[in-house]
Amino acid sequence: MLDITDLHANIDGKDILKGLSLSVKAGEVAAIMGPNGSGKSTLSYVVAGRAGYEVTGGSIMLNGEDILAMEANERAAKGIFLAFQYPLEIPGVTTMTFLKAAMNAQRKQRGEEELTTPDFIKRVRAAADKLGVSQDMLRRPLNVGFSGGEKKRMEVLQMVLLEPKVAILDETDSGLDIDALRIVAEGVNALRSPDRAFVVITHYQRLLDYIVPDSVHILSAGRIVKSGDKELAHELEKNGYRDYVADAA
Repeated sequence: MLDITDLHANIDGKDILKGLSLSVKAGEVAAIMGPNGSGKSTLSYVVAGRAGYEVTGGSIMLNGEDILAMEANERAAKGIFLAFQYPLEIPGVTTMTFLKAAMNAQRKQRGEEELTTPDFIKRVRAAADKLGVSQDMLRRPLNVGFSGGEKKRMEVLQMVLLEPKVAILDETDSGLDIDALRIVAEGVNALRSPDRAFVVITHYQRLLDYIVPDSVHILSAGRIVKSGDKELAHELEKNGYRDYVADAA
């Protein structure tokens, strides 16, 4: 589903990704782990098409289609979703207004009719109830005054409503207590399907107790240095990244 081959990318002239290759199949949950500065967030931004990153080599294919030349909104319409490590606050834009604009923008890009207001409200309320997102949160400006856990729940709500083909979670466990982590994980697990893939970026084994990965990949110095199953995450929790940082140097 998502095939990344020999990807090289930099920001402000500094090389970050240095020949990274990764393949994620439909239905798979792939965990990316690695030390600080290894390129994990850069990988998520480059796949999503965030401005400021220059790709100097390699390819990113989504279901056999090259997406590197596409703008971020085009990639989103094709099914790429990125949950940020630190979700932005958007004062003056209510959460419901944002959600409706995002959903209808994607539908328009795909040649689909916009949602009617009653249908939109029905979809949002059903998804919000399952994720513990209150009606008060939906009425407030997007993420303004939200706790870290509330912001992450809101991103999972967006993911549920947009139904992406590839969802990238960039350290979505950052700042979450156990209860919030469980709610977020339940939302992610509810979306697991044979037609959807997840890339879960994390430092810690804790998240992977709730979102059990099919594969685990260690990213160090801008490239994947080892891949394995979920037991590899347990190994990292026990021994750390020292050996893999040395291998990548």
